[in-house]
Amino acid sequence: MTLELSGVSKVVEGQTHIHETSLKLDKGTMNVLLGPTLSGKTSLMRLMAGLDVPNTGRILWEGRDVTGVRVQDRKVAMVYQQFINYPAMTVYDNIASPLRLMGKSAAEIDTAVKKTADMMKLTPMLSRKPLELSGGQQQRCALARALVKDAGLVLLDEPLANLDYKLREELRVEIPRIFAESGAIFVYATTEPEEALLLGGNTATLWEGRVTQFGLTPIVYRQPADATTARVFSDPPMNFLQVAKTGRKLMFGEGQSCEAAGQLAQLPDGRYTAGFRPNHLELDRHAADALVFHTRLAVTEITGSETFVHLDHAGDRWVGLVHGIRDLTQGADLPVYLDPAHVYMFGEDGALVAAAPYALAA
Repeated sequence: MTLELSGVSKVVEGQTHIHETSLKLDKGTMNVLLGPTLSGKTSLMRLMAGLDVPNTGRILWEGRDVTGVRVQDRKVAMVYQQFINYPAMTVYDNIASPLRLMGKSAAEIDTAVKKTADMMKLTPMLSRKPLELSGGQQQRCALARALVKDAGLVLLDEPLANLDYKLREELRVEIPRIFAESGAIFVYATTEPEEALLLGGNTATLWEGRVTQFGLTPIVYRQPADATTARVFSDPPMNFLQVAKTGRKLMFGEGQSCEAAGQLAQLPDGRYTAGFRPNHLELDRHAADALVFHTRLAVTEITGSETFVHLDHAGDRWVGLVHGIRDLTQGADLPVYLDPAHVYMFGEDGALVAAAPYALAA
């Protein structure tokens, strides 16, 4: 069982929502669509579901061309950010509703509802109405109604976005279990890199209607194909800095330099862009060969156990994520440190030319 998108694109009123895209999703896989708002995640899912018809290309389901086939005639289930249950029906009847529309027998419906409710930990609530449930239970009810159809393709469009932190964490743990038990192809859209990492499986990063990379989630995170992918798969986005390589030296400006060791030594002399994630900027020197940069502190954000520091470095805006609550003065000069092992190198065209040494060792 596979879903294949072959050269599909979508243009609406002269505006390209999805540039030409090819993807192949296999049976029993979790596939995350990761990108900011308006990057094309929902548009791509609508093409997968059959809600929209692509302007170019084909959509193949188990090798059969289903381009233009209505969503009603496909084995597809969808759950949206705004989860919807029928308030006048019990949880049992909510879950059973798609099976009744399919003309299933009462015995078939009862077996399927009870099996799905058990999978979703809803068995004790089957006689309740949705408004008698917590937010997380209501979303599980919506998921159960989608899963009970035994659909081969389950599309989840930011399904946890409207839940509070505790409920999101609870369902983030449960969804991979549900996915593994169902055996369907799951496609999960999110704006949050952390969520993609927690869900695992495969990740497709999207930017302005383009899939910039698709592969195993840890690989896409550790070895982004280009600077755009690295920016998308980092929260806050990856910081960047212009670098010049001369001989065995990497010159970072402000007189900062380090030896071009390992694969960096093989790079031709020239100009590059260094990238590093916010959590790798430090306020204290921990590595003996750490680079030090002189920045000005613009804003601090305390999240409880961590502090975001927004920095100005020679006109570049950086963000650092440091542990603990720091007593820092807004507008003050602030030295920050960076271990060269955490530096990615991108060419002038934005393509990755050298992954950070720590990522290759992971």
